[in-house]
Amino acid sequence: MYYNKRMKNVYIHIPFCKSKCKYCSFVSYPRIELKENYLEALEQEITTCYCGEKLDTLYFGGGTPSILTSSELNKLINLFNTDEDTEITAELNPESITQEYLEQLNANRLSFGCQTFDDKILKLIGRRHNAKDVENAVKFAQKAGFNNISLDFIYGLPEQTIEGFKKDLEHAISLGIQHISLYGLKIDEDCYFCKHPPKKLPDEDTQADMYLTAIETLKDFEHYEISNFARKGFHSRHNLNYWDNNSYYGFGVASHGYENGIRYFNTSDLDEYINSPTTHKNEHKLTEQEQLEEEIFLGFRKISGINIEEINKKFNIDFVKKYTTTLNKYLSYKYLSETNDGFKLTTDGILVSNVILSDFLE
Repeated sequence: MYYNKRMKNVYIHIPFCKSKCKYCSFVSYPRIELKENYLEALEQEITTCYCGEKLDTLYFGGGTPSILTSSELNKLINLFNTDEDTEITAELNPESITQEYLEQLNANRLSFGCQTFDDKILKLIGRRHNAKDVENAVKFAQKAGFNNISLDFIYGLPEQTIEGFKKDLEHAISLGIQHISLYGLKIDEDCYFCKHPPKKLPDEDTQADMYLTAIETLKDFEHYEISNFARKGFHSRHNLNYWDNNSYYGFGVASHGYENGIRYFNTSDLDEYINSPTTHKNEHKLTEQEQLEEEIFLGFRKISGINIEEINKKFNIDFVKKYTTTLNKYLSYKYLSETNDGFKLTTDGILVSNVILSDFLE
């Protein structure tokens, strides 16, 4: 793999969980006894592949990064060239967080997996924490000096109502956090719920109403991406790098990276990764058309939409001419609207965005 000095963003996958949530299909393992071996392999991959660029963002995802001690996370952070301007995010599970842990952690942005404040639903979906754990985690973070805190929520959960979801968001706002991410429940084939379907799932129309309710409830936040809302100045810079279709390193088992039109990804086999962390990379060289389609797909996830002048320059095309039929179709349906720079999805368009975006694919 060839890297160059434009790589300024890093994702690190920490694949361990004490137990698997029933909706989760991410690559994670309850094999915590392998943590030390994994960290050694991860350090080997980083020191071999990272070229020393000063980073704009560094993101620890999982799995459960907070299974690592603060000193273990700090050791990984110290492998990189960062400064006070680098956004360093750690995903943390609320049930295990203490103020001491956070005071020792050298991150500056925290993302807690809340999902809901309804303790009954949390138990139904296999979460290990309760609502009080989330409240305490946020309080500990604030006392430890963090002022960039995000909570993740899922809508469309079993037995969840629109009213209950609205209360979740109102409670989150009352905690004084800066960022909220929302995800509709998806039941993929690799998760527990696929083999054991839950009862009383909200239907698609109810999920859509939940999403619209969220937009209204979070009106004092900036809705800057389909699933993300932030106080002014607190957008996730790391995730914006993805949606801007820029380059990034991916380190760790099952992690993905992108550079020079090449998407690469590591093995999802934990033992294989530990035994050979620098050699099990698969690469896919995107064609010019694939790169264009990714630019469109990712760009439309941003509420500001796509900049057609930048796309025309980058790909040497006339975007409006190339996609006249598709644009006219969805403009007439009021699923797209024109901006000063190009086009964006309307709120109604977001609800059917998968259908719209598929029409831009050849």
